[in-house]
Amino acid sequence: MNLDGRRIDLRRTGRRIAGAVVCLGFFLLAASLHAQTRSSVTAPDSIATRVMACTTCHGERGQGSGDDYYPRLAGKPARYLYNQLLAFRDGQRKYAPMTYLLEYLPDAYLQEMAQYFAAQQTPFPVLPRPDVGPDVMALGKKLTLEGDPARHIPSCVACHGASLTGVSPEIPGLLGLHAKYISAQLGASRYGARVTAKPNCMQKITVLLSDADIAATAAYLSSLPSPLNPAPATEGSLPLALTCQSSDAR
Repeated sequence: MNLDGRRIDLRRTGRRIAGAVVCLGFFLLAASLHAQTRSSVTAPDSIATRVMACTTCHGERGQGSGDDYYPRLAGKPARYLYNQLLAFRDGQRKYAPMTYLLEYLPDAYLQEMAQYFAAQQTPFPVLPRPDVGPDVMALGKKLTLEGDPARHIPSCVACHGASLTGVSPEIPGLLGLHAKYISAQLGASRYGARVTAKPNCMQKITVLLSDADIAATAAYLSSLPSPLNPAPATEGSLPLALTCQSSDAR
């Protein structure tokens, strides 16, 4: 290689080194700024901050979302919500994202989360009208309000209250939920995918339901308007159709 060739190679090498130094300088500057930003911004240690992972799917205050399968949490009885969090954490209810979020959280933390969402009072979502015929809606209405005594199926209102807003401390409201979600939960209960501490009251009922019963009940419940008073009924105000111990998650 002649002298001119060596000079050209040296200039190219010099430019590469200079470029690498500039890139490294930018990287170190960016890292320093990032570290300063991280050290100067601290999220408040509040329950509203702790439940941010929940609000991504369930709404900012647990009001629900447009997704069929993410239910409304706001205003449901605290013990019901706590029981469901326990069930997801401990594997009684199966949904991987929920288990992942909850698997290392202690009971006290879950209680705080449940109490937070139970205290939220938000407007109910406007749900799409179920695309079913009048016969299906009539069956859903009958099962919801009257049940089917001939098949030993109690009505929904017999346990969830006349306004279907639930009963404290642990029977949930059924309004403001998408039909697909209600149907999925009734089916999961019927087939044992959604299990609770014994005696499992809901499964005693859902095993008696046909696919048509579940579809009709889900459609009718999702069609109902928002309640005037969304609060759950007080404990002991309703003689329940089935006797379940207070430790049961429903």
